[in-house]
Amino acid sequence: MQDRLVPPGNPASATATAAVADQVATEPTDWRAEFAELSRRVRDAGLLAQRNRYYAIKITATVATLLALIGGVIALGNSWWDLLLGVGFAFVMAQLAFIGHDAGHRQVSGHRPTNDAIGLVLANLLTGFSFGWWLNKHSRHHAHPNQPGKDPDIAPGALVYTPEQVEGRRGLRRWFTRVQVVTLLPLLFLEAVNLHVAAVRDIPRRRGGAVTEAVLLAGHFVIFFVGPFLLLSPIRAALFIGITQAAFGFYLGGCFLTNYVGMPTLDGNDRSGFLVNQVVTSRNLRGRKFTGFIFGGLDTQIEHHLFPSMPRANLRRARELVRPFCAERSIAYTEDSPWRAYHQVLRHLRTTGAAANARGN
Repeated sequence: MQDRLVPPGNPASATATAAVADQVATEPTDWRAEFAELSRRVRDAGLLAQRNRYYAIKITATVATLLALIGGVIALGNSWWDLLLGVGFAFVMAQLAFIGHDAGHRQVSGHRPTNDAIGLVLANLLTGFSFGWWLNKHSRHHAHPNQPGKDPDIAPGALVYTPEQVEGRRGLRRWFTRVQVVTLLPLLFLEAVNLHVAAVRDIPRRRGGAVTEAVLLAGHFVIFFVGPFLLLSPIRAALFIGITQAAFGFYLGGCFLTNYVGMPTLDGNDRSGFLVNQVVTSRNLRGRKFTGFIFGGLDTQIEHHLFPSMPRANLRRARELVRPFCAERSIAYTEDSPWRAYHQVLRHLRTTGAAANARGN
């Protein structure tokens, strides 16, 4: 088994990790053997090896770009051109968040404290969300992909993902469910705000690492929310912050949407096993390396779910092993263009929202 997401001092995440191990241990013997064979092929190809140089270059280049953007704002002074740089900030912050995701999966370094330190700096200080909170949530997603009631990524909230989640919704919430395919766009622009609020709400509930996370989050808000008012007029500063946060949320949320929305959901009685469950609930995106760069490696979602600790730089090579392996065993392997994937997402949300109309008020 590959290392899972285990935040230091986080028992909930440790429980989620144990759940993944239990899932593999109790699945049908033939699928355990199949996954062992696939793992052997991947290991023999050297795809589980660390890519320290890759991440050293990537982190250095991305942080340097962020510093260059900050320098650009300072150099321009109180200018409307700073608003264009806000879009650049959003893109770079999302790229830093993707690297933080990799650090959470122990992809960046073979040394766990190093991964944690990188994740904390990139998530809390530079992008403004809680690394510990995200690890807890994301580990449960990996343990129970697309399983209602267990996967927090498809928990009903502003959006619903299954017709059953429509039950019990009344009044304004039911109306929002009916038109959720339309409200998706503005909700994506608010995703950064959602991440910031979740981080602030989570800190008081935390024990281990709460002080460190709180200090880093405070640093983020000073740099990205107070800093603009020290350099720009109040109106320009407010617009700069609004553009940066809206574009950041839209970009980050849009990249994660294609991973699982519209893919099959699993119930608690499913015994297909780890290999099948991880493959059939995930969606890959076709495209060249540029697609992988834009989506932060999430274009190879299937391989990532099968081998979460595999460095991002190796996932495309792993796809050339996993895809034919699944074809030989008649395991549904979904791979669409980004545009078709978004079409599938929108169609699923529209169909699910229509269930609110079908069930009446």
